Amino acid sequence: MRNRFAISGGAAVRAARTAAALFFAVMAPAFADGLGGDAAERLRAVISGDHRAAGNKARDRYRHPFETLSFFAISPGMTVVEIWPGGGWYTEILAPFLKGKGRYYAASWDQDSKSDFVQRQLRRYREKLSARADLYGEVVITELSRNKTDIAPPGTADLVLTFRNVHNWMKRGYERTIFEAMFTALRPGGVLGLVEHRGDPEVWPDPQALSGYVNEETVIDIAEDVGFRLVAKSQTNANPKDTKDHPEGVWTLPPSLRLKEQDRDKYLSIGESDRMTLKFVKPR
Repeated sequence: MRNRFAISGGAAVRAARTAAALFFAVMAPAFADGLGGDAAERLRAVISGDHRAAGNKARDRYRHPFETLSFFAISPGMTVVEIWPGGGWYTEILAPFLKGKGRYYAASWDQDSKSDFVQRQLRRYREKLSARADLYGEVVITELSRNKTDIAPPGTADLVLTFRNVHNWMKRGYERTIFEAMFTALRPGGVLGLVEHRGDPEVWPDPQALSGYVNEETVIDIAEDVGFRLVAKSQTNANPKDTKDHPEGVWTLPPSLRLKEQDRDKYLSIGESDRMTLKFVKPR
């Protein structure tokens, strides 16, 4: 196994990865960006739906759900796993989009966790689903933690999605375990869609990612060590205003704004963090 925390490969490695990503993005229809026809209309209708919380809709300008899910080539008939759905930001989109046609697994936190925070979040998430059974009644909740990795029947998922989670796994030292679980859940040819706070490539990577930022090369190394192959990158969630050197890491920026009123206008003007958006495939 390579040392994933070393500065890897230099120009030759980056060039090879870029060439491979371009090849697969152009040559493999299964990985083509964008949605067309009924799927695009269905996704736009769900994103604009009145069922979504106003606060969640307000963050669309930073999270770009239509462009992001289009890049990952989601379709209504897919089996999709979302890793750690949290309060259900993407559940509001994924569950209605897949309802009646595909299947949506919400791989949530360990239900036996001793953390009061986790237990509160799990309770709120279940209450959210129960309150709109017409939209969320088909959601299948599974568990994902260091010791619980059965997020979906092995080899059945068409698409696994994870949004801003890698730093949490690195902080606790079980990032490889999670990537292995995602790899196992996917069918051969299935796609891993990943969004994460993107660190400064000129700064030596922190193996625990305590600032919340993760170097793109680090994420690619972890995924490739497990067996994934990078097929495409997108700048959909990029934010060039983010200098990535904030006192409280990514949590300095909105929506957390940990410094409260200190330099609030400055951080609001930056917006949410710069994010990598990567598409991997499980080889056939």
